[in-house]
Amino acid sequence: MTARSVVVLDYGSGNLRSAQRALERTGADVEVTADAQRALNADGLVVPGVGAFEACMVGLRGIGGDRIIAERVAAGRPVLGVCVGMQILFARGVEFGVESKGCGQWPGSVTRLEAPVIPHMGWNVVDAAPDSVLFKGFDADTRFYFVHSYAAQKWEGAPDAKLTWASHHVRFLAAVEDGPLSATQFHPEKSGDAGAALLTNWVEGL
Repeated sequence: MTARSVVVLDYGSGNLRSAQRALERTGADVEVTADAQRALNADGLVVPGVGAFEACMVGLRGIGGDRIIAERVAAGRPVLGVCVGMQILFARGVEFGVESKGCGQWPGSVTRLEAPVIPHMGWNVVDAAPDSVLFKGFDADTRFYFVHSYAAQKWEGAPDAKLTWASHHVRFLAAVEDGPLSATQFHPEKSGDAGAALLTNWVEGL
């Protein structure tokens, strides 16, 4: 069987090489690029992201990444957002009192976690959607690595989306699976064997 082709979108934000290495562990043929045509043509597209919502959106728009994501989703072609790469899929991000426009693939806002300790950093369990593909085969006590101060804390999108939650003083979305569009708030590429297994589940569905 031919290896699945995966593009890690390079728009100036994200753990590009660690994402590439983690995806290569799944057996996928992985390329890091900002090239729109290659990103559109790959079997799967991964949108990483670290730092501020607005800065990520500026970088993403700079290479037409918002359009690439929209075209792939409209065509039913898989996209996986990671960390801020998940957050920018929502309509809005609110940081330091400033509202920024996201990609708008999902309605709703990404807001600051109201918790005594911020950022939420370290290993945490998740409450996976019962019919999840990403978390297929995982135990309830499996932990993933998070580092973030903001998250989507409610879901206003499609009622049939598969929602996985986590808690850090407050409940927030740890992952969403909505047709071809999936995302994780945690970092699979920093989550050891659990992250590798999750990425394998995603790649096997391409």
